[in-house]
This record gives sequence, structure tokens and C-alpha cells, in this order.
Amino acid sequence: MNKLTALAALMLLAACSKEKPVDLPSELVDFGQSAKVTRLWSASVGGSDEVLRLGLGIAVQGERLYAAGHSGEVAAFELATGRSVWRTRTKADLAGATGANADLVVVGSSEGEVIALAAADGAIRWRTKVRGEILAAPAVGAETVVVRTVDGRLRGLSASDGAQIWETEEQVPRLSLRGTAPPTLARDLVIAGFDNGKVLAVGLADGDTIWETPVSAPTGRTELERLVDIDAAAKVADDDVFVAGFQGRAAMLALDSGQIWWTRDVSSYRGVDIDDNAMYVAAANGELLALQRRTGVELWRQDMLKFRRLSAPVVVGEFVAVADLDGYMHWFDRATGAPAARIGGIGGRVSTPPVAVDGVVYVISDNGRISALRATRNAAAN
Repeated sequence: MNKLTALAALMLLAACSKEKPVDLPSELVDFGQSAKVTRLWSASVGGSDEVLRLGLGIAVQGERLYAAGHSGEVAAFELATGRSVWRTRTKADLAGATGANADLVVVGSSEGEVIALAAADGAIRWRTKVRGEILAAPAVGAETVVVRTVDGRLRGLSASDGAQIWETEEQVPRLSLRGTAPPTLARDLVIAGFDNGKVLAVGLADGDTIWETPVSAPTGRTELERLVDIDAAAKVADDDVFVAGFQGRAAMLALDSGQIWWTRDVSSYRGVDIDDNAMYVAAANGELLALQRRTGVELWRQDMLKFRRLSAPVVVGEFVAVADLDGYMHWFDRATGAPAARIGGIGGRVSTPPVAVDGVVYVISDNGRISALRATRNAAAN
């Protein structure tokens, strides 16, 4: 088996188990909403009705939002209004998107094609081919574009013409989840998690390994039990790196050395977000956890969305928000984990991380629907 079949195998294992019934998504229950959600705008790019498990997330840069669809369309929208600025058809089966800086928007395809477009007008600047499917958004620096492929390779490409500058590789287990962690740029480093449970830091300019840290070690007798993929982007704040892996651990590492400051057993394949006080984790079983940022001590745990296949959480104002498999967006109080608000109709399942800017959550569903949502406290709740 490989990355294409691993998640299906996990589901089959759960369905066939004689010791444990299938875990059905929790039903949504009514609660007294302490906040009101306003839908500011919505738009769409070409998506797919198939369950393809792609990494077609959104990117926000300046006053624009960039998005891509599996059919090959890349689009730019005004962040404030949702007005379409430009749309470009790449004629590629896109699977990893969207990375952006002030000059470039970069996407990747199922066939290993990397495509860079001008942020100003969507004109295609260059196209280059790498070996391996791209399921994660490229990271776009001023001079280097970093691309991660499913075969465990991390590549640095020239931002000017797409020529390869460097390449490094981590061993990929025979069985892994379908998905790859997007690379994260931090100062002059590239930080990326891998399917073997390791986090790697390499130099952005030359790809030289600065440090490599095993966060989760495979355990168990079967290949399914030994899955420890880190499939979500690392979060970097100041001198610290925050990560979480499937059937493994959440951890805080030192940015300069990779030293582990703390770990906590938790399984996650969607990702984390952080604020000044806490690290928020969307667990694989649908629980939402808040861990004290400096120590990893659990602050609260919310289980009302168990088995609803949550997106990564996103910190927005006094809330932490998360989307689910049925196209609902949920807001929880950051301090207590209490539910605050909910809205549906965002287009179905959300697999990629929502983005928060100035109190607004921007989210794209797997079928390409983009929503801009704002939650504000009810007057009576203040």
C-alpha cells in the first residue's frame, strides 16, 4: 500500500474491527450562541466532487486572497470584498496550492509541475517539472520557492525562473497517510515535517541540513499502528517551532537547534495554531485542545465535535475557529473552550487550514467555495 490507499485502509480497519464500533460523527447540538456570525462574501474556484484529499488551500498576501482549484484555475480576489481581480487557467490538475508573496503566486500539480504566476495580473511566469506529486502549498520566499513532494523530497527552486537550486530527502515509510506537510519559512530556514515523524530544518539558500528532530517514533506491530506522519505545517513564533503528528505527539522545538522543549501525546493530521498563551490542536478524533504554550499543560479540551473530521484550528480575535466535514464553521472561546457560534453553508468538507486576518476567517471547502466570515460577541455576552 502507499499514500493513496493508507487512509482508506485505516477506515476499513475501523469498520472491520470486532472490538470497537465505527466512530460516527457527533450530531450537532443546539447551544446558546454568545456571538453572531456575518457572511461577508463568498466566491469559488473550480473544485472537484470527488474525494481527492488535495492540498488546495488559500493564501493571503496584502489586500488579496489567492486560491486554486483542481481543474487548473488560479484566481485572485480582493480581500475586503471578494471581487475577482484575475483568473488564470493553467490546464494542470492542481493538487498543492497556494503559496504567495508580493510578486508571485505558486501552485503545484498531481504530475509534479510547479507553476508560478504574476501576483499582479495572473500571467504565467514559468513552469517547471519535478519528480513526485505535489500535495502541499509551496513556500514562496524572495529568491527561493520551496516545494515538498510525496516522495519525501524537499526542493528549492529559483523564484526567477524555476530552476532547481537544491534538493534534500527524507525516507518515506511504505505506508503513510495521503498528505504532506507544507514547508514553512522562518528567517533563513525551511522547516518541514515528514511521514517518518521527523521535523527537518534546512538552509533556505542552499538546502543544507541545520537540524533534524524525531518528534514521534513509530510503535506497534502493524504498519497501520506505526503511522506517525506529520502532515500539517509547522507554526513558528519567535524562537519556537510548534508541530503535531498523527498517532504521535504535539511538541515545541527550539528554532535554532531543534531541541524538544516539551511534548504531549496527541494525534493530529490537520494541524495547529498558536497565540501568545496557547497552542490549539485539532485532534484526529475531532477533539479540540488548548495546550499551554510554554509547558504543554492542557488548558481545556472540547469534545462536542468528535469524529467530525475537523480542519486545522485558526485563532481569530477572542475565538479559535474550526471547520468540519459537513461545511459548518465553529467558533469557541479561546480562554475556556466554550462554544460561541456556528454557521453552515460553506460548501462542504474543509481539509485545508482556514486563514484569519483582522478578525475575519477565510476558508475554502474541498469543492472550491471560498467564504469570508466574521464572528462578533453579542452585546448581552459582553
